[in-house]
Parts: sequence; C-alpha cells; structure tokens
Amino acid sequence: MRTSFKTGLSFGLTSGVITTLGLMVGLHSGTHSRTIVIGGIVTIAVADALSDALGIHIAEESKNNGVVSEIWESTIATFVAKFLIALTFVAPVLLLPLEEAMLVSVVWGLTLLAGLSYFLARAQQIPAWKVIAEHVVIGVSVIAITHYVGDWVHSALG
Repeated sequence: MRTSFKTGLSFGLTSGVITTLGLMVGLHSGTHSRTIVIGGIVTIAVADALSDALGIHIAEESKNNGVVSEIWESTIATFVAKFLIALTFVAPVLLLPLEEAMLVSVVWGLTLLAGLSYFLARAQQIPAWKVIAEHVVIGVSVIAITHYVGDWVHSALG
C-alpha cells in the first residue's frame, strides 16, 4: 500500500472514530435527542471530513518534498475514510433505542481503533497490545471527557 494512501486512510479512520464518538457522546449526554445526535454525525461526516482532508493536504504540502499526485491521494483517502467511517455510526442510532445505540457505537468505534492499531503495530514489528492499549485508552478518555462536557452543558444551559 502506498504511503500516501496509508496516511490518509489511517488518519481518516482514527479521526472518524474519535471525533464522531466524542461528538455523539457529548450530544447524547447533553440532549438525549436522536435527531440531534444524527444531525451531529452527518455534520461531522461532511464538514470535519473536508476539514481533515484539507489539513492533511496542507500538512503534506508543507513538507516541500511530496509528489503532487501523492498529496492528492492522501487528501482524498482522508476525506473518504473520515466520511464513510463517520456515517457508519448513523445505523445504530437509527435502528436501536438511543441508549443501546450509544453503547453499540462505542464498541464499534473502539473495535475499529483497536483493529487499526493492531495493523500498525504489526507493520512496525512492535507488540500489538501496547499500541492497542495506548490508542484505546485515548479513545476511552475522549469518550469520558465528552460525556462529562455534555452533562455540564446540559446542567449549565439546559
């Protein structure tokens, strides 16, 4: 797999999971509204995917040594990965009771993160459990923090 494609795919998947879960958990704890959670997911899928793709594009350009086609490959891979991963979180929210959908989404997101971490560790020939643990702990931290931020917003403004 080309490095530029791997960069976009891994960044897009990671950002898709972490950002979408953080937003979902925060919106859920702040509003308990299925409509608002779905609106947040779709907004993240479009706006943040475009933002992340532009961010990767500019970061790759700033290196001043990239091939233009590879820069665009990273850009497009980031957008597609982030967009598609974010949209996968809509299904549980549409199909399940909201509380259950949140749990399924957290498990789904952490599974994706652990899977990517496993492949990264294997490619680097380092113990997979260390990479998986590090990335999952960060993911769980984001989930916990955004949950409490949502609670705080609800109590302060609700």
